Amino acid sequence: MIAAANLALNLAPELSEEYRSPHGVVRWTRLGAGPPVVLLHGTPFSSYVWRDVAARLVAAGHTVYLWDMPGYGRSEMRAGQDVSLAAQQEVFTGLLRLWGLDSANGRPAVVAHDIGGAVALRTTLLDGVPYDRLALLDAVALRPWGSEFFRLMGSHGEVFARLPRTQHEALVRSYVSSGSARPLAPEVLDAVVGPWLGDLGQAAFYRQIEQADQRLTAEIEDRYADLDLPVLVGWGTQDQWLPPAHAHRLAAAIPSARTELFEGAGHLVQEDAPGRLTGVLADFLAG
Repeated sequence: MIAAANLALNLAPELSEEYRSPHGVVRWTRLGAGPPVVLLHGTPFSSYVWRDVAARLVAAGHTVYLWDMPGYGRSEMRAGQDVSLAAQQEVFTGLLRLWGLDSANGRPAVVAHDIGGAVALRTTLLDGVPYDRLALLDAVALRPWGSEFFRLMGSHGEVFARLPRTQHEALVRSYVSSGSARPLAPEVLDAVVGPWLGDLGQAAFYRQIEQADQRLTAEIEDRYADLDLPVLVGWGTQDQWLPPAHAHRLAAAIPSARTELFEGAGHLVQEDAPGRLTGVLADFLAG
């Protein structure tokens, strides 16, 4: 109940459970009661960005699963850690097995943002884990992906990792802010940026960008036509990181997909349009 209350108060949910994955300790939680919905965050975010949507889905009668990917948020960060899309896929498959949501009898609805989209797609297409339905929001799924600045940081990660702390913090704050179409509230910006500060967080920030390998989406792009479930492709019309043209390309590649555009929202649609997003998701989850 405390975690659910925190969601309603715009605070980070308490990730009170641990899963010791092959790629680090994962922090997670389960809220509510009803049909299962799993929320996947993107980069450079964490489950924190789902707090508003999660609270509303719980109130609507769903069981909501939240987790921070290894190398992100409150999950383990460590030197030499594999935080690639393939590693996150392995972790997600393990979590679904842990939760009993990896079979036809317990299949969840999955809502995935940014690189969470690629992780969710790889998990069902390569590991064969069935979902009831899948929502892809401003999702990393089709090449080329990542802004020019994202790719620049990935190509020179060692240089950026040596930035003085104050310059690094300023860079991350500016970068995160560009993901929203409107100024983020100071407490929200602090919460998103916080995990990437300090020696451990700074190294982890550039590590995950360096490991953003587009070959890991290339492996599955020609299999999107095999998806046999309801799919929602949602996109912010002001997304500067992945332009809305990606939404139309992705929906065209998936036979069962429909597209929903969020006017005035940027890449971080959870912050720019939480009410409308939750309404669209509630209708989609109701089938």
